[in-house]
Amino acid sequence: MRIDLNIVAPVARITLAHGNQNVIDFAMMDELTRVLGEVAERDDISVIVFSGAGANFSAGVDVPSHTHDKAEAMLSKFHGVIRQLAAMKKIAIAAVRGNCLGGGAELAMVCDMVVTSKNATWGFPEIKLGCFPPVACAALSAVIGQKRAAELILTGRTFDGTQAAEYDLANYAVVEAAVESRTEAIVNEVQAHSPVALAHAKRALYSWDSIHFDKGLARAEEIYLKQLIQSQDAQEGIQAWVEKRKPEWKGK
Repeated sequence: MRIDLNIVAPVARITLAHGNQNVIDFAMMDELTRVLGEVAERDDISVIVFSGAGANFSAGVDVPSHTHDKAEAMLSKFHGVIRQLAAMKKIAIAAVRGNCLGGGAELAMVCDMVVTSKNATWGFPEIKLGCFPPVACAALSAVIGQKRAAELILTGRTFDGTQAAEYDLANYAVVEAAVESRTEAIVNEVQAHSPVALAHAKRALYSWDSIHFDKGLARAEEIYLKQLIQSQDAQEGIQAWVEKRKPEWKGK
């Protein structure tokens, strides 16, 4: 099992649990798809809390899944999870500690609220592999603004939890020991309200963004699969990571 699910209505807690870094591989994507489907069908659940087992939230989708022969399946499965979460009527809250990178940061980004430790490590480092993060390309500008999104996606640099909150990727940045208590405070506030009202309010809140997200993600997928992943640089970036060396870009 790659995730742990604990339900005490009205709260469902989903814990990513795959090694030290909670890497999101195909098996975890399948489990998340199944669990989110189960949670979506339960009228007694109004809140979902995502967290990572151990010291980290998630270091993202495993790099070998980005190779030419696996990229289409990877995007289909992972973006299926993201689309499920984006369409979810439940209120999603991410509690972030440690590494929150790539697909892990994208997962946290599409949650409704985020609590992060101040010393967490955030980032969208895919550009360093000769790739780009499709979900972030489609939605990050709506969360933090176009210029900041461009900076984070095009440099691939990492930043801490304090900066994540300053950039509006998180609602609160707290000391690591307080992540759980601050998350629980939000959960208690939210779960006190009508599940029906919460669901409709969430739908109305994202009514404008959802139109652009669906189209934007579809376009990002098309660019990724038909153009980027066919390039020599994308293949070189993945291979260099596997071989633990610096990539040699060809611009092709």
